[in-house]
Amino acid sequence: MATKPILITGVYGLVGSCTYSHLAGKPDLFDVYGMDRHREPSARVHPEELANIPEDRFFQSDLSNLDEIVKAFQGMDTIVHLAGDPNADATWESLRRNNIEGTYNVFEAAKRTGVRRVIFASSIHVSFGYYVNSEPYKSISEGKCENVPEFFDPITIADPVWPINPYGSSKVFGEALARMHSSESGMSCICLRLGGVQSMDNFPQSMVPNACSRNDVSRLIELCIQAHDTVKFEIFYGLSDSEYQWVDIKNAAEILGYIPEDRIKLKG
Repeated sequence: MATKPILITGVYGLVGSCTYSHLAGKPDLFDVYGMDRHREPSARVHPEELANIPEDRFFQSDLSNLDEIVKAFQGMDTIVHLAGDPNADATWESLRRNNIEGTYNVFEAAKRTGVRRVIFASSIHVSFGYYVNSEPYKSISEGKCENVPEFFDPITIADPVWPINPYGSSKVFGEALARMHSSESGMSCICLRLGGVQSMDNFPQSMVPNACSRNDVSRLIELCIQAHDTVKFEIFYGLSDSEYQWVDIKNAAEILGYIPEDRIKLKG
């Protein structure tokens, strides 16, 4: 079986580094490439987490340069689009440049080069309105676990998006682009509403209900790459297991076979 050529944008970010290392560790399945603006790791990446990317597997490019992206994407099977500003309080200027225009260019380049599948790193922030405004999710966000019923209906992908900041809104835009290209360009497009990923899996207590371990996010991305070609457009929440998981990840189990291996626990 031929290996799949995979390119990861934002490869020197935290999720990019752990995903590159995970996939590169399976050379019988994947031929992995990386792209980033600089050949330097994000400040969020611990030295132990830094991916070892050979020179001939790295493309240095800003996502504003569509021509460079097109050259890099030639011959790729799957693009894992992780680049962008990951900060919830990012400025509009940064979000416009990195999360709006950059994401547009990635999908456009993938279309032009005949890429089979794009995996887009969306965010759980597209649904954060429920988390901070509606019960019982609000009590979970505030750490008032005594107010959370034993059984409640989690938010699913069928619920309307509800971002609370421009960052979350920029991810909604990316999901809309993915939906458009899945029907109009014929590409398979998968959106991952990722929870928070932390260096060395060192999660603050406030992040536990939204946490995704480095292992689980890498496994989830691998399962998306390997999903059957009949998967044309899907959205999945990407979380590890936790006691007060407020979004539904069952469709990832049903379609991809994704079951979290890690459980993030509240202290005390």
